[in-house]
Amino acid sequence: MATTGLTSTQEAAFRRSKQLSIQQREELLKPFLPSEPTSSSDTASKKALSDRTSQTTKSRKTGPVKTFLYLAIYHTIALLFSIFFRFRRAYRLVRGNIISLLKYHHRTPEFIAHDVKNLEKMPKHLSVIVEYQEDEGGQGTAGLEGLVNDVCEIAAWAASAGIPLLSVYERTGVLKNYLPQTHASIWSTLESYFGPQRKPTLSLRAPHLSSYSPPNTPPQTAEDEINQGRKHLTVLLLSEHDGRDTIVDLTRTLAEMAQKGDVRQEQINTDLIDAQLNDHVSSEPDLLILFSPTVMLKGYPPWQLRLTEIFHLPDNKGVNYQVFLRALYNFAKVEMRLGR
Repeated sequence: MATTGLTSTQEAAFRRSKQLSIQQREELLKPFLPSEPTSSSDTASKKALSDRTSQTTKSRKTGPVKTFLYLAIYHTIALLFSIFFRFRRAYRLVRGNIISLLKYHHRTPEFIAHDVKNLEKMPKHLSVIVEYQEDEGGQGTAGLEGLVNDVCEIAAWAASAGIPLLSVYERTGVLKNYLPQTHASIWSTLESYFGPQRKPTLSLRAPHLSSYSPPNTPPQTAEDEINQGRKHLTVLLLSEHDGRDTIVDLTRTLAEMAQKGDVRQEQINTDLIDAQLNDHVSSEPDLLILFSPTVMLKGYPPWQLRLTEIFHLPDNKGVNYQVFLRALYNFAKVEMRLGR
């Protein structure tokens, strides 16, 4: 046959291979198999392989002097870097402790206001990232109590510095489950700083939840109406759910509205998305403070960080007034070009 190269007799015999022995089948297939390598070519390939292996082994072999030299250089560089990083960390810790002693607020708003009075600009919306830790870590107290204490202190610092809006990001959103308790704790801390007559009014809210503001905050009575000149602080609680999940939900909603004809396709632009996210989550903060030694956003809403100034101090762990104050000083010197 032209297609197989077998005669009709051979093809018929092959199809009746049950009647053939193993040797006969091999004889039929042998003409169509590749030729076996000769011993000379096999020997040459083995020799070439062994030559390459020996050359590689020789190239990798170094004498004891070279080995000692390499190890000495490696350990010397590692030692120098270790000394440098340790001295840098010690210098930053000593410098931070000195600044903390010189610039300690003593829970007095006048001291904090004096520390920031010469700054050329202040953020109108300050945001911070805090972390809920179940064990003793960077916080003074472990667990929910330590987290609430940190939020209360930051709120008091912001109110003393004249910042009207503070957003607190905590990845799990555990504080959203305790709005009354968190409001009461912040309210008590503000009273310890300012006193019962001068404490700022307070509103606590979270995205997708109603604003929590008891009758005495903002002012409702006649006496409070007289003292309307008091500062007002709004604290916004954010979590990981308010980031990408909100953007996905908004995208799905706009797509459904476009399909139903409630909104035209050309109306869906960045201005519309920005307005919707501002209403549902928050406006874009001017300054974001990280109280961690590295920049870790931990799922912070990405849309709100397009033009935000981010500040952190290396080797710092935990919430402290020094980082807060240095962040404000750094923000005052930053020039926002906005793409120009």
